[in-house]
Parts: sequence; C-alpha cells; structure tokens
Amino acid sequence: MIHPTAIIHPGAKLGAGVSVGAYSIIDEHVEIGDNTRIGPHVVITGNTRIGCDNRIFQFCSLGEVPQDKKYAGEPTRLEIGDRNTIREYCTFNLGTAQDVGVTRMGDDNWIMAYVHIAHDCQVGNRTTFANNAQLAGHVHVDDWAILGGYTGIHQFCRVGAHTMTAVGTVVLQDIPPYVMAAGNTATPFGINAEGLKRRGFSPEALLTLKRAYRTLYKSGLMLDEAKLRLEEEVGSHPELQPILDFLAVSKRGIIR
Repeated sequence: MIHPTAIIHPGAKLGAGVSVGAYSIIDEHVEIGDNTRIGPHVVITGNTRIGCDNRIFQFCSLGEVPQDKKYAGEPTRLEIGDRNTIREYCTFNLGTAQDVGVTRMGDDNWIMAYVHIAHDCQVGNRTTFANNAQLAGHVHVDDWAILGGYTGIHQFCRVGAHTMTAVGTVVLQDIPPYVMAAGNTATPFGINAEGLKRRGFSPEALLTLKRAYRTLYKSGLMLDEAKLRLEEEVGSHPELQPILDFLAVSKRGIIR
C-alpha cells in the first residue's frame, strides 16, 4: 500500500489500510486515519491530522505554513475529517496564533482541483468547492455550501449553510444561509431552492425561506428591522433560526 519511492517519517502515524502513492512525502507530526488514499507527489506536513476514508489526489500540499507574515513557527494545526475528496493541486495551510490556531475541514466534502484554503478557515460538512475556489484567511463556510469555480472569498467572511455562488463570484461580505450569490462583488439572487429541494426541504419550508429572503432584501427594511420581523416568525418556522444565528455573529455585514 506504500509505494517504495514515498518518503514517510518514522514519527508519522498511519492507520490501517492507508495507501501512499509514488514520491509523496509525509512528515513527522502527521496522523492519517484508516483507509485514506494518498496519491502520488502529495506533500503532507505540519501538525496535520486527517481522518478516515479520504481520497487525496496528486500534487496536493496539506499542512504547510500559513501565507501570513505574522506567522513565527507557532505549533498550529490542520485538521481534516472523514470521507473527503480532495482533488489535484489543492493547498490547505496551518492555522495561526492570531485565531483559534487550527484550519479545519469537516466530513464528506467534495473539493475540486486548485482549491486554496488559507490559515484558520473553518469548513463544515458536505460542502462542494468547484475548481479554483479560493478562501483567504479566517473564512467560515457552513454545511452544504456550494462555491462555484473561481469564487474568491475575502478574509474573515462567513458563508452560510445551503448557499451557492456562481462562477467567478467575489465575496467581500457575508452570505446568509440559503442564499444564492453571483458577481463581482457578490450580490444576492434569491434562495438556493433547487438545492434545498434535493435535501428534503418541504414546499412549506421553501415558501417560508422565500418570504424571509424578501424580508431581508425586498422589503425596504433596515437590517435590524428585518431581523426583528424574522424573530417574530421563528417560533412557528424553525427553519428561520439558522438565518438569525448567522446574523447574530456576522461581523462584515451581509451582501446586499
């Protein structure tokens, strides 16, 4: 399962059934869970922990030091969950001491070629990043989000659950849950109705979310006024709670 040309430090911890392709390098402080497959010419370094049943394709660089001039060699980490697919030429960096100290990805994510995930990013579960999606430092991406190809996200932005961006979208502010966004700079274009249908949202829930979108974007209300209106409705429509939770922690403001 380990190609003879691979270089694996004796201190690295590899689980059962791990395979490592030709010319890959795995450094001392790396842990890799059971049945993860590492392609050829992959470099995994730093304090990196990778879970089980992942598929990592050729020429990826995982756990390298942050592209941050303030980084001074602190023992920060990269953590990747289970059952992720990480395609060719992806780069995931360690965290920094200026944040939580860890760059983290959850489970069941589909990461296409040339994706960059910078220091201290927090990526949830079941996301899809199309080719060349780029996350600057400290970005949060919640579950089920879909980033179109060449999407670029500014540092410290948040992308809510079940969102979707079009190809070439430039995100400079937060995207609330369920919203579709496109353009440079990103503007909202309704809710991700088709994606929500596929995930089992009922027609009633979709109608509620469409009304919530109109409250945020079409009613002429100020953001605080729109939040108050949504708070009045959340008791009978719990699918609104993720929107309110997101607005409560948003620091860069939402796309408008």
